[in-house]
Amino acid sequence: MATWANLGLQDSTSPLMEQLNFFHDHTLLILTMITILVGYIMGMLMFNNFTNRFLLHGQTIEIIWTVLPAIILMFIAFPSLRLLYLMDEINTPSLTLKSVGHQWYWSYEYSDFLNLEFDSYMIPTNELEMSGFRLLDVDNRIILPVNNQIRVLVTATDVLHSWTIPSLGVKVDATPGRLNQLNFLMNRPGLFFGQCSEICGANHSFMPIVIESIPMNYFIKWIISMTN
Repeated sequence: MATWANLGLQDSTSPLMEQLNFFHDHTLLILTMITILVGYIMGMLMFNNFTNRFLLHGQTIEIIWTVLPAIILMFIAFPSLRLLYLMDEINTPSLTLKSVGHQWYWSYEYSDFLNLEFDSYMIPTNELEMSGFRLLDVDNRIILPVNNQIRVLVTATDVLHSWTIPSLGVKVDATPGRLNQLNFLMNRPGLFFGQCSEICGANHSFMPIVIESIPMNYFIKWIISMTN
């Protein structure tokens, strides 16, 4: 999760988020180079009284300052399009989780198992343990296996919500009467926090999402304990 004075993105938990981090750094480097170049040229124009008469009219320089930005935009556009297609790609899932948004809590159903569903509410501050995170911890966490393709079906019962886990690089709208889906893979165990990212009402800020990623053998034990 994000920490105090953290200016960058959260540490990635999925291969897709790693690619998003790389693309962010790649684009930021290009923007930094453009800013330095334009700033240098503006400074030279303000503090230099000399005028190059060959630059006042010239097809060559006009071609350069037209073609060069187009090439730079291509270096941004191609990785961006690749990532967009990767984010929409749905691989063969090992497990399906259905997430339903309510005012103002989430409910989850493990579609591959019988009678495995629960509601997930934020833990109030006065009931929070010392090890908990204020406004982020929930009473029932989502338990998912590590290194497995997970499909999440997202919908809502009342108003628009948004199911978001920043460290996974996933964000999908929960729309009443519509079923959206997303796909991700967690490459390390841990606790991953998110929140509803849609302004869905008075308690919009109190719809946290917590995923606990655990090894497959522990996940099977958890499934057995929940279904018995």
